[in-house]
Amino acid sequence: MKYQLKLYVTGRTGPSTRAIKNLERILQAQTGDDYDFKVIDVLKHPQLAEDEKILATPTLVKTFPEPIRKIIGDLSQLENVLLGLDIIPSPGSTKKEKS
Repeated sequence: MKYQLKLYVTGRTGPSTRAIKNLERILQAQTGDDYDFKVIDVLKHPQLAEDEKILATPTLVKTFPEPIRKIIGDLSQLENVLLGLDIIPSPGSTKKEKS
C-alpha cells in the first residue's frame, strides 16, 4: 500500500520547512519507500488549496489509502501524525473477537 500525500505550505517559512523535514523523517522511518508526497506552495498555487479547502498551513492531506485525512501543523507530534496516517490504530478502534 503506497501512501499518497499532499503537504500544503506557505512559502519557505520556518513551520513549512519543519513540516517537510518532519514528514520525510516520519515516512522514511515508518513506511520505507512506500509513499509519494507532493509539496504544494499555496502562494504559487492558491486554486489547489481552495479546491482542497485548506484553511491553514502547513496542512498534510492523506488521499490514499482512504479515508482522506488532514493534519494541520508542523508535524512534530509523531503520535498524532501516525494516527492521522492510520499507521497506528486509534485507541479503542480494535474490535474484540467474540468467544
